Amino acid sequence: MNTPFDPDPVHPPKRGVLGRLRGNFLTGLVVIAPVGLTIWLIWSVVGWIDGFVLPLVPIRYHPDRLIQDLLGLDPLVQINVRGIGVVIFLFFTVFVGFMAKGIIGRSFIRFAESLVERTPVVRSIYSGIKQISETIFAQNESSFETACLIEYPRKGIWAIGFISTEAKGEIAAKTDGAGDMMSVFLPTTPNPTSGFLLFVPKRDVIELNMTVEDSAKLVISAGLVYPNSKALENGAVPIADLNNRT
Repeated sequence: MNTPFDPDPVHPPKRGVLGRLRGNFLTGLVVIAPVGLTIWLIWSVVGWIDGFVLPLVPIRYHPDRLIQDLLGLDPLVQINVRGIGVVIFLFFTVFVGFMAKGIIGRSFIRFAESLVERTPVVRSIYSGIKQISETIFAQNESSFETACLIEYPRKGIWAIGFISTEAKGEIAAKTDGAGDMMSVFLPTTPNPTSGFLLFVPKRDVIELNMTVEDSAKLVISAGLVYPNSKALENGAVPIADLNNRT
């Protein structure tokens, strides 16, 4: 496995013991850090869901209590069993989705939403969260399926964005003179969850052949993880050559 710290096979550098130890340590970090952070993130998310769901379950049905009773252990023995809350949450979410598709479920949701819409502060929060959830989780809409290049913040400077949809409604009507408009999300580095919503003329949007995942890696790594070689294998044009198109 090649790493950024592998020595040049043609001209290997002459390093002492400390230099070799340092190189081995940095190489180990490259290998361990992604695995460790992934496991830590999953473990933390599972623990967070368990901490939210398990208090709603009677204590005698907690997995640690069931294991203690099954094995005849001392109740003072602490057993940390993670993941049960996630399973309960998944089953509960699927059940709610199943009920929401029925006549009774839809009627109850409409009644509850009518109550929320008459509550001044709650309706603003609920409507915003609902719109975002429907945009992200809707199965009949495609979102962020294409990465693109736009000139931002000025001509001659290119930025990676993600195409959301074509502009609609009042935005499309009042920008008719600029031609078809595209809604483009421009992420920030290294945190792609924040960014800017830009409405860009379709003629100024250059779609990329690289996947959204590769584009996100390029943004998150601040240009260090460059998927250009993989994109070339798929027939994409290098970013550096895109200026020849215009």
